Amino acid sequence: MNAKIAYFVHDLSDPAVHRRVRMLRLGGGSVTPIGFRRTSEPIDMVEGRGAIDLGRTSDGMLGRRVVSLAGALTRLDRLGEQVRGADALVARNLEMLFLAARARKLHAPNAALVYECLDIHRMLLSRQLKSGLLRLFESGLWHNVDLLLTSSPAFVRNYFAPRGFPSPIRLVENKVLLVDERQSDCPRPRPTPGPPWRIGWFGMIRCRKSLEILTSLARKADGDVEIVIRGRPSGAVFPDFDAAIANSPHIRFGGIYRNPDDLPAIYGDVHLSWAIDYYEAGENSTWLLPNRIYEGSVYGAVPIALAGVETGSWLAKRGAGVVLDEPLEQQLAGFLGSLDAASYSRLTDQMEALPRSDLVDDRSDCRELVAAICGDTAAPSDQLVYSRVSA
Repeated sequence: MNAKIAYFVHDLSDPAVHRRVRMLRLGGGSVTPIGFRRTSEPIDMVEGRGAIDLGRTSDGMLGRRVVSLAGALTRLDRLGEQVRGADALVARNLEMLFLAARARKLHAPNAALVYECLDIHRMLLSRQLKSGLLRLFESGLWHNVDLLLTSSPAFVRNYFAPRGFPSPIRLVENKVLLVDERQSDCPRPRPTPGPPWRIGWFGMIRCRKSLEILTSLARKADGDVEIVIRGRPSGAVFPDFDAAIANSPHIRFGGIYRNPDDLPAIYGDVHLSWAIDYYEAGENSTWLLPNRIYEGSVYGAVPIALAGVETGSWLAKRGAGVVLDEPLEQQLAGFLGSLDAASYSRLTDQMEALPRSDLVDDRSDCRELVAAICGDTAAPSDQLVYSRVSA
């Protein structure tokens, strides 16, 4: 399949965006990434494809993002070459859906419009007037959408279905993309069982409560627990991140990492993977299925999750991982205090017994995704959550 796809994204520098571009290319798509960035330097290439850089925006600064979006609207006529003749326009996040819908109207009226929504912004869940107006705006855009891609069934149950999303919805979990069979057959590195037990917190670092729990745990454990943090701390949540960990014993920040290149090394260096997020507790953080549960399971780090949220339910259903109740600090300390080499070995054996298809996307998954995006009615439908939510 040689499908032309214009991919509208909120952040060209986001590793998750790069992974999706890889999937679309491996599935037979000719992809042009179009979007903003959250880095100071312009971005002209994403995964070997020429990208259209619409300028810089900032994490959490909605006002600046609205101004950037307005500026991008005035330049849509310049995107004709990239959009005209496209089989599909894929929009990651609500602001990009607005932009993609306008671009389709101008340049590719016959293209499929696909909405990729992997988070529900807290502004959409508030009872404030401005949030209600934003939901009305969102609902208006929904009627132009041919397919929704989302990463957790809880988003469908708790947000899209209750609000009557009118089009098909396809589940695309944040699995590890492995297209080389030799990669998946490689032995998983394992650290020597502790203590010290090392907990890795990797990815987008945006939960202040998690940082407080982990720093407190490491301090009280007095060397029996070490915390390793890698990834991107949110500047909106942690303007003082370096200071926050500077005086915390047994905790270190290793900076950003390359995804997927560094995943085996960073997960293989820790015993446990932190998959708990209180950032938007009761809403987005309760519903999501983060990269960490798939990456940790593939590369040998046992995920720690919270009971009563979608991540904990995903692990409990499979009889894998560590699922803890509240009060979390007390439960976590108790679990680590009783952990030994034998119990840790049982946990890693459970992870290794998980079906590969629960954790990994391969070339066939990429092809199925591109077929679904481009409106192929013969595309496999096992990941179709709803043909229509009213059904």
